[in-house]
Amino acid sequence: MDVMSLPSLSDWFEGVDQWGEVLALLPVLVLLELVLSADNAVALAAIARACRRPDQERLALNIGIALALVLRIGLIVIAQWVLESAVVQLLAAGYLLWLFADHMRSKLSAQAEQDESGSASAVSSSLLKTVLLLAFTDLAFSIDSVATAVAISDQMLLVITGAVIGIIALRFTSALFVRWLEEYPRLETAGFLAVAIVAIKLILHVLFSNLHQPDWLTLLVVLMLFGWGLSQSRSPALALEPEHAD
Repeated sequence: MDVMSLPSLSDWFEGVDQWGEVLALLPVLVLLELVLSADNAVALAAIARACRRPDQERLALNIGIALALVLRIGLIVIAQWVLESAVVQLLAAGYLLWLFADHMRSKLSAQAEQDESGSASAVSSSLLKTVLLLAFTDLAFSIDSVATAVAISDQMLLVITGAVIGIIALRFTSALFVRWLEEYPRLETAGFLAVAIVAIKLILHVLFSNLHQPDWLTLLVVLMLFGWGLSQSRSPALALEPEHAD
């Protein structure tokens, strides 16, 4: 996609007094943040679960996403350079592919241990490691959403406002997915498959810059993955037959 040049820092407030544009574009930017962050939320939830304790999970999410907000604002400020840097985009794609490969390796290892001992052994991750993984995972995902946002509006303050609202919503959706990951065993794998798709999309954008990648196709694939992820529940099906009175 063609990315519009961002204004300099001294031009932050230029044109922002056009409230009609702001009110029209802000909901669009927030909606884009939410739609493009669904797979991000699952990945963050899976990373937070590594703490293995609910209080540690909440603390890691709070600190990690606060740090992610700072990094995302920094990304917006230097978006023009980042979106023109093939190296940065390839590094982000490589990191996302590593997350996917690490998830699959851990899943296969846990399955092998379960087959041998009859129960999977969960290894708790340190709080600092979890916080850093949360922050840098969101940063890698943000390249795609920031590219879309700055293509819609060249007003930095408007883009940052949309990002702040989006990442606050991401905090709550990640907490929701933490609970859903316990309920739906396929959801975590579906989320990391979506992570791999985002990585491949970034690589294709770098290698074939003229290749048109429709956002609706990516969204459709992600929705199909999430539909598959939510198709199996650990809870037994509720009985449909009415109870008979004694």
